[in-house]
Amino acid sequence: MGPMTESVDAQTPALVPVTEPREGTPPVVATADGLAAAVRALAAGTGPVAADAERASGYRYGQRTYLVQLRREGAGTWLIDPIAVGELSAVNDALADAEWVLHAANQDLPGFHDLGLFPQRLFDTELAARLLGRAKVGLSALIAEELGLSLAKEHSAADWSQRPLPEDWLRYAALDVEFLVELRERLAADLHAAGKAKWARQEFEAVRVAPDPEPRTDPWRRTSGMHAVRGGLGMAVVRELWHARDELARKRDRSPGRVLPDRAIVAAATALPRSERALSSLPEFSGKSTRRSSGYWWAAVERALSLPESEYPPRRPAGSAGTPPPPRAWAEKDPVAAKRLDAVRGAVRSLAEAHDVPQENLLAPAIQRQLAWTPPDVVDEAAVHEALTAQGARPWQVELTLEPLTAALRTA
Repeated sequence: MGPMTESVDAQTPALVPVTEPREGTPPVVATADGLAAAVRALAAGTGPVAADAERASGYRYGQRTYLVQLRREGAGTWLIDPIAVGELSAVNDALADAEWVLHAANQDLPGFHDLGLFPQRLFDTELAARLLGRAKVGLSALIAEELGLSLAKEHSAADWSQRPLPEDWLRYAALDVEFLVELRERLAADLHAAGKAKWARQEFEAVRVAPDPEPRTDPWRRTSGMHAVRGGLGMAVVRELWHARDELARKRDRSPGRVLPDRAIVAAATALPRSERALSSLPEFSGKSTRRSSGYWWAAVERALSLPESEYPPRRPAGSAGTPPPPRAWAEKDPVAAKRLDAVRGAVRSLAEAHDVPQENLLAPAIQRQLAWTPPDVVDEAAVHEALTAQGARPWQVELTLEPLTAALRTA
């Protein structure tokens, strides 16, 4: 080992591996009496409450929460099985005055809402790290960087719908909230020192009060590989197969991708088979479970093939007028708008570099596109302010970007 390597290693302290929660792995709360005990303990605790949730997105249909982890000073860590105990509004009431600390809160809050959990104050450690310009914002990476601890993440993509849950999974779940409050303290101090505490408060509140996602319009259009499908008939095949898959996945409570992968849908839409045998001969439909349901999949393809051309889906969804097309199409559709987009993106990029914050956190790409596609009739700061606010930009974002964006639109 050369001198340079020794010098670097000497300046980089080794991470301390963490394999067990400080108080051991708690048992899972799966009864009404256990939930009542958790509520009493959490209510008697002090300070922020660290919270997390585990789902089975890659295994089950939907985004149901299968385990809730909570930790508070003086109360310890609690692992709650919402499948066994039902809704958790009693926990919500016990923590009404507490700040909730989550990592990537927008992923867990919709599931919390389904269980009756509605934080009144929020601190998001991932979002805080983004605002601070951290290169890595995953929980394990942040705990390593800020606290010098090595936290394994080997069960993050597990099937949390299993019962009983394995002991090592529960240990992992408990560790997920073990250091969240300590991490919060470090990041909060850095936000204050960087002059970004006000930004963070506004971002946390925006996440907290954001409505749960509405069902998408034409969700089948998000099928992976859709760009390879040409023509209205191919799109009709995608639509029919997608809806058939969704119905079967819901019935079986399985992730749609495990019922039929997107690549199979796209393969059928590009090959346009004219018989069940031709469909089954496609490599993407050769699996045992897929072959067993070949009649079901063929019925969906046949429905699409029998449609009159007037009932083929349009290339763009209904109600998308005024919605910007994909940026790659702007130069052809509206070269002037393409120049505006370049100018807007350039202004945001320069600001993001100056303030050490990712561009998408400084101003959402969707807002940038909409502003460039449909700018105010009269471009002045008042009109741009109104447009940014109407599209959901937070006050700190408007304050930072207003002048540069107004200048960029005028120049373009």
